Amino acid sequence: QVQLVETGGGLVQVGGSLRLSCAASARPGSILSMGWFRQVPGLEREFVAAINWSGSDTYYADSVKGRFTVSRDSAAKNRISLQMNSLKPEDTAVYYCAAPHPDGPALTPGTVGSFHLYDYWGQGTQVTVSS
Repeated sequence: QVQLVETGGGLVQVGGSLRLSCAASARPGSILSMGWFRQVPGLEREFVAAINWSGSDTYYADSVKGRFTVSRDSAAKNRISLQMNSLKPEDTAVYYCAAPHPDGPALTPGTVGSFHLYDYWGQGTQVTVSS
């Protein structure tokens, strides 16, 4: 059983920064790519960023490119972070860490944002950007 736990959410002013972390409790090899999604009540879950196993490939939603950075711990492969800079009020949401099953379809640049391809989800952490 894979469990994902997010930490680091909170309240920040416009233009500020936050760093989210996600730790996966899983046996080696059971987690490959990992990603971040966010959701506002009443709206669909939205892709934010993703990273492959080695950390060599990263993907971002257009809305966060240049402001957010996803990274993977080089030692603890089951831990990723999302550095969020220049935050805007529209970044306010619950942020979820997610991972696909290693035996599932490989994520591609065209499918990495499809939330239905992710099998494991964290409980979410609230990020609120005040103006």
